[in-house]
Amino acid sequence: MILFHVRQLFVIGHLSIQSLAAWSPMTFDVPLQDPFQAIITPSPQLTSHALPVSNSTPSFWMAGAPGVNPLARVGSTGTLTADADICIIGSGITGVSVAYHLSKLFGDNVTLRDPLSVVILEARDFCSGATGRNGGHLTPHSFIGFKRDAAMWGIPDAIRAVHIEEHVVNAIVSLVKNAGLENEVDLVDSGRTILFLTGEEEEGARDDYELAKAAGINVSVAEWLLKDEAEKRYGAQYPGVRTPGNTIWPLKLVTHLFKLAQNASSAVSLKLHTHTPVVAVRPLSGDARRWQLETPRGSVRCTHVVHATNAYASALLPQLSGRAGIVPTRGQVIAIRPAVPTRELTLSGFTADHGLEYWFMRPGSPPDERPLVILGGARLTEGSSRGATTDDSVLDAAVGRRLRNFLAEVFPGNFENGVEPEMEWTGIMGFTELGDPFVGPVLHKFEPGGLSYEGQYIAAGFSGHGMPRAFGCADVLARIIAFKITNQEWELPPWFPLHYLTTREDSHREMCNIHHLDVPHR
Repeated sequence: MILFHVRQLFVIGHLSIQSLAAWSPMTFDVPLQDPFQAIITPSPQLTSHALPVSNSTPSFWMAGAPGVNPLARVGSTGTLTADADICIIGSGITGVSVAYHLSKLFGDNVTLRDPLSVVILEARDFCSGATGRNGGHLTPHSFIGFKRDAAMWGIPDAIRAVHIEEHVVNAIVSLVKNAGLENEVDLVDSGRTILFLTGEEEEGARDDYELAKAAGINVSVAEWLLKDEAEKRYGAQYPGVRTPGNTIWPLKLVTHLFKLAQNASSAVSLKLHTHTPVVAVRPLSGDARRWQLETPRGSVRCTHVVHATNAYASALLPQLSGRAGIVPTRGQVIAIRPAVPTRELTLSGFTADHGLEYWFMRPGSPPDERPLVILGGARLTEGSSRGATTDDSVLDAAVGRRLRNFLAEVFPGNFENGVEPEMEWTGIMGFTELGDPFVGPVLHKFEPGGLSYEGQYIAAGFSGHGMPRAFGCADVLARIIAFKITNQEWELPPWFPLHYLTTREDSHREMCNIHHLDVPHR
């Protein structure tokens, strides 16, 4: 059990001179054998403090069905909320999950003098960032990557890194089923098949499997497939391994999560303002509130601020610019039809090439019709633009060509080369150098005249793997904020990786010059 008290602070300091110097044309030295890292070349032309662009490409999740985003422009006109206890910046899976957990934590708490006022501020349409643009998977990595995590953080935290993803997926699936929303959000217990395009990939996965098994992780659900078995089952030309997993319509999930948060507690008042970008967060002095959030529509005063902006975090926290912070990285996805009907395919989710390509068949197609397949990835394709960017209004031609041909190479006969997709879009992911998020309160390091960030919190930098982690990270942030409001002791969940926390002296936060202040951990 790990308990936290007031004196235990989390600090993110300025980037070091070396970190700032790293914001120049160079290739990040991240090994390809780590399946969850990007090789990114930061661009000197990048404005690291950029907000989301206004003319983003429409994704299938946001435009694939009539009325699919009923909250798209909620609160975008009329009177802007001027005062709140908590302001959450960002309406994706992280921001809405924070609101949901706060509502559940406070329940019908009658000890509050007034209902806790929570406001979500979104720069564009509701859930129009990475969550509304991803590949549609809700799947834990299971044992994949365990060897790397164990070497970096130790066996106990590597186990927690597995457990948080299992916890989050199980919690979301249970939430959806308990609310009877399986069909509403297109939740499919599809499993995931990881195809090994090289012997090196398979060898690495088997090493992960054996080490995780020795550490006590339940790996009995893994089903290893020889090449002949994979070809017979899927028509694939490669061996693989099956693990538990799901596919889902992410925007619909977050929409219902917001509605559940609104109705979960009479002690919490939740409001949403879309098309209200926060352009600055300014400290207030001599005021009951700590912070004033500036938007083009006016200002909002609040006591607590949650940065749930992922790739865009440095727009308001410039110390997170550059490779030691959160690097905005563009991903690309297509919706494409195969050459064969539904009955000859499978609902399984898939990944390949160290997780750099990922796809699944959308549910609901008649057996004799060709279904829609959602395929994303290929961002490391030769000739692609790997520069850090916050612009999801453009498509990368080299990536698009690779995506159009990829499935025909993996499933010859089931897909054809060069078929034009029905939709193609991009989204911006937020990568940290080691692939794990920043979670916890944000403070400036203590320096004479340094700006305090007391009352600000962050959960960002999910590195293309937010769906099975963000909900749990939001839970921890909600507990921290609830403690700040009630002054009641709180417990860090046993499934939460300690190296995610901004308190960890020996975590990857040292990359961002984080300073440790008397926080017990084990």
